Amino acid sequence: MGAPTAFAQSATGAVVGRAGAGAQVTITNPDTGFSRSVTAGADGSYRLALLPPGDYTVQAAGGDPVQVTVSLGNATTVNLGDAGATTLGAVQVIGSRIVTPVDVTSTESATNINREQLQRLPVERDAQAVALLAPGLVKGEFGGISFGGSSVAENAVYINGLNVTDFYNRVGFSSVPFAFYKEFQVKTGGYSVEFGRTTGGVINAITRSGTNEFEFGAEAVLEPFFKADGRDYYNADGDPRLISSHDDYDSASLNLWASGPIVRDKLFFFAMYQGRDFEPENTNDEGSNFNQGKSDDGFWGTKLDWQITDNHLLELLAFSDKNTTTTDIYDFDLEAGDKGEYQSTRYTESGGKNWSLTYTGYLTDNFSMKALYGKNERNSSGFSNNDVDCARVRDLRDVGEGDIGCTTSPSVIERSDEREAARLDFEWTLGDHLLRFGLDREVNTSEHEQFYPGPERILYEIRDVTPGSTLENGGVVPAGVTAYVRTRTNAVAGTFESVNSAYYLEDNWSVTDRLLLNLGVRVEAFDNKDSDGNSYIKIDDMIAPRFGFSWDMNGDGRSKVFGNVGRYFLPVANVINIKQAGAFEDNRYFYAFNGLEDFEYNGVTYQRPILGPQIGGVYSQGDGTVGDLRGEIDNDMDPVYQDEFILGFQSMIDDKWSWGVRGIYRKLHNAIDDMEITSTGIICDGEPVSAGYIMGNPGKDATIYTDTDCDGEADGYVTIDTSKAGWALYDDEGNYVGDTGYSNPKRSYRALEFVLDRAWDEKWSLNASYTLAWNKGNAEGPVNSDTDFADSGRTENFDDPWVNYGGYGYLPNDRRHQVKLRGTYAFNENWQLGATLNAQSGRPINEFGVGNPFDGTNYHSFFICVENCTAENPSERVYELRSRGAGGRLDWTYDLSASLTYLKSFGDRADLRVKFAIYNLLNQRRTIEVDDELESEIGTINSEYGRPTGFQSPRYGQLTVSLDF
Repeated sequence: MGAPTAFAQSATGAVVGRAGAGAQVTITNPDTGFSRSVTAGADGSYRLALLPPGDYTVQAAGGDPVQVTVSLGNATTVNLGDAGATTLGAVQVIGSRIVTPVDVTSTESATNINREQLQRLPVERDAQAVALLAPGLVKGEFGGISFGGSSVAENAVYINGLNVTDFYNRVGFSSVPFAFYKEFQVKTGGYSVEFGRTTGGVINAITRSGTNEFEFGAEAVLEPFFKADGRDYYNADGDPRLISSHDDYDSASLNLWASGPIVRDKLFFFAMYQGRDFEPENTNDEGSNFNQGKSDDGFWGTKLDWQITDNHLLELLAFSDKNTTTTDIYDFDLEAGDKGEYQSTRYTESGGKNWSLTYTGYLTDNFSMKALYGKNERNSSGFSNNDVDCARVRDLRDVGEGDIGCTTSPSVIERSDEREAARLDFEWTLGDHLLRFGLDREVNTSEHEQFYPGPERILYEIRDVTPGSTLENGGVVPAGVTAYVRTRTNAVAGTFESVNSAYYLEDNWSVTDRLLLNLGVRVEAFDNKDSDGNSYIKIDDMIAPRFGFSWDMNGDGRSKVFGNVGRYFLPVANVINIKQAGAFEDNRYFYAFNGLEDFEYNGVTYQRPILGPQIGGVYSQGDGTVGDLRGEIDNDMDPVYQDEFILGFQSMIDDKWSWGVRGIYRKLHNAIDDMEITSTGIICDGEPVSAGYIMGNPGKDATIYTDTDCDGEADGYVTIDTSKAGWALYDDEGNYVGDTGYSNPKRSYRALEFVLDRAWDEKWSLNASYTLAWNKGNAEGPVNSDTDFADSGRTENFDDPWVNYGGYGYLPNDRRHQVKLRGTYAFNENWQLGATLNAQSGRPINEFGVGNPFDGTNYHSFFICVENCTAENPSERVYELRSRGAGGRLDWTYDLSASLTYLKSFGDRADLRVKFAIYNLLNQRRTIEVDDELESEIGTINSEYGRPTGFQSPRYGQLTVSLDF
C-alpha cells in the first residue's frame, strides 16, 4: 500500500505516518490539552489532519511518545513501527536538534519561517521583508514584491486563512505587528487548488495563540540609530531633481501582550496592544516644501481558541490596523536648509477592522472539515485643509519648479473597501486517496469618492512642447508655442462591488510507497459590477487544472524528484469598476502657455498659469455619468491567466544539511487593459466610427456596442480583431487609409534555483540560494513600472498601438542573477550573531521615445526620431527602433544586514532578549531606477535621461528589547 499523503491546508498542518495495523494513534498538545485519536488502517497508515501549528506528542497505543512540531501548511511524517519511532517530512526531532529534511510527500514550492527563526535574523519587521528571504523574489515598484517575474499586483496574502489582500488595486494588504505573527509560509509555485486569484505568489501567515500557561510580556522597538543621510541629485542645469538629504524619521513602538487560559484545556486567549509613535519628515523631490508628519494610532489584536471538544474547535481572530497620519507642510529654503512659512496640513487615513471566525471539525477518523467567515476592511483617504480653496498647479517644464500653487494634494480621496469572505474546506481519506474539496466566495465592496482639490476641482500642468507636434487630444501645437497648459478634471463617486467565487477538487493519490500524484482542478468565477449594481465584466467557468508528483527515489525519505503543471487566474481589481463603471469624469483641455501670474494665499505668494488660446478640443475619457458600458467593455472578454511548469530535486546530505534545485517556467496569457479604438470597422462618409477607450483583451477580438448605420447612435454589436484593426491610419493629407492593430501581450519567466540549507542546532544555521532567471515580454502585468503607472489594469501599455510596438524584451522585474544568504551563529547561550545578504544584478534600462514612423501620435513609444524630426508631415520623419533594454542595465546591488542578540533567562520567571540590527550595513546607495525616457518630445533628447530616480534605502539601526514572563 502507498504511503499516506501529507497535504495540509492554509492555516493548519498535519501529521501522517504508519503504525501497527488497527493501532490507536493519539496526538496531544501538552500546552493546550488538545488530544485527538484515530485508528490506523489495515496497512498501518494513519492521518491526523487540520491541526493548529504547534508542538505535539504522537503515540501509538502501548508505544513511547514522539515529540513533533507541526508547521504551517506542511505535514510531518511520523512512523510508529516495531523498530521504534521515526519522524520524516517537515520536521524531525532528534534530542534537542530540529532538522528540516526533504518532505517527500509535498509537490509544492514553499519556504517556511517561524517567529523563533526570525528573532535570530536581521529582518525588517514586515511580512514582505520575510517573503523576500525566499529564493527568486525581488522588490518591485509601488511598494510591492515580484514573485517569479510577476508584477507586484498579482500576489495574495492570508492571515489565519482570511484573505487580507488589497482588492482595490491589488498592491498592499492589511497587516499586524511583527510580534503578533507566529509563522509565515511563502508559496512561490505549485500550490494547491485551495489557493487562487493570483498569478504571482502567496504569503500565508498565522498569528500567536494562548495556552494553559499564563504568559505576558513587553517589546519595545526603537529606530533609527546610525542612520545615513540621503543624497541629493540635480538636473543637468543645476535645478534640484531628487532631494533626500533632509529626510529623516523617529519611530518608537511598545507591544504589550498577554495570553493564557480562560477555561483550562478549553478556552484560550492571546491579546496584544501596540502603542506607536511615528514622526517622519522630508522634503518633496524638488526641495521646495518640507513635510513634518505624525502618526500615533495604536494597534489592537486578539485570538481566541475554544476547544469545544477534542473533535470540534472554534477560533476567533480580530484586529484593527486603522491609522491616521497628520502632515504639516512648510516652504523650504534648500540652499539654507531652513524650514519656511507654514502652508497647510494634510491628513491621510488607512487600515480598518478585521475579523474571522473559523470552525474545525474532525467528523470521523477519515473525514474532516473547516469553515471560515470573516471581514477585511481597508480605508483610504487623503486631503489637506487648503484643498477647498486651492487648485494644484504643477510646472513640469525643464525650467519648472514642480508644485507652485497653494496645495500639493494629488487628489481628495475617501474610500472604504470591505471584503466579506466565506469558505468551506473538506478532507476525506479513502484508502490510497486523500480527497480535498471545497468552495469559497468573496464579496468585495468599495465605497469611493475622489476629485482634484480646488473650488473647480481642476488640476493645472505646464509642459514643454515642440511646435507642430500632436497632443493626446489630436490638437496640433501652433507655431511659436513652446509650452502648453493641460487642465484636467478627474472625479468619480459610487459604491462598487465585485464577487469572486470558486470551488475545487483535489486527489492526492499514493500510487506506490514512493510515488505520489496530486491531481486537482479549481473552477473560478469573477463578477465585477458598476455603481448601479449591474454586472459589466462577468467571467465564469474558468477551469484551472493543476497536476503534481513527488517521487521518493530511494524510498528512504531523504531524496525526491518533484514537479508541477498548473494554471492560475487573476481577477479584475476594483479600481477598474471605479474608473470604468462609475460616474467617472475625466476631461482634459489644452491651452497655449502665456506665462505665470502671482497670487497670495494665507500670506504666502504662489503662482498659477495664464491660459492662452485653446489647442484642439476636449479629450474625454468620462463625462461624469455611468455610460452605456456595452460600448466600453468587450462583451466576450477572456480572463488573465498564467501557466506554470516546475521540475525539481531535493536531497539530504546528512541530518543537518540538505540541498535542492528547481527549474521554473511561467507564461502569462492575455491581459485585460484599456485601449483606444479609433476605428470600429464601420465607415461613415469616408471616416471610421470611433469607440474611444474600451476595456478588453489587446491583440484579440473585442465585441462592443456601437453605431453601425451612421446615424450617430449606438445600435448594434461589432467584433474587432484588435491584432489587425481598431486603430485608424491616415496619410499626410488626413485621408483615412485603413487600420492597424495592437500587439499581443506576452510575458514569460524562466529560472533555475539552487538552495543549500544547514538546519539550526543551537549553534549555527545557514541558508543560501542562487537564482538564474530570464523575465521577458512586452507586458509587465496589471501595473506598469516603465511609466510608474500603478492603476491595476490601466497600464498605458495599450493606449495606442505604438506604446508597445517593438517592445518585446527584458521586463522591469528581470534580474539575471540573485544570491541570497541568511544565517545565525551562537557564541554561547547568551550571544548570537545573525546576518542576511541579498545581492542581485540590475534591472534593464530602456530608451523610450514619444513618436512613431506610422502616424503623428506623440505619446510613449520605443521609437527615437533621428532625422527630419521637425517635418510637418509625420511620414517624412525618420525613426529608429530601440527595443527593451537598449540602454543597458543598472549595476548590481548588495544589501548586507547584521544583528547582535543578547539572551538572558531569569530562571522560570522571565526571559530577556536584546537585539540590535543594522540594515544595509555597508550603506550601499546604488541606483535601482533611472529616467529612461530618452526623448522628451519628438526629436528632442531628454537632458535628464539616465539620471537616478530611485535608490537603495540608506543604512539605519534598530533596537528591539523584549521581556517575556
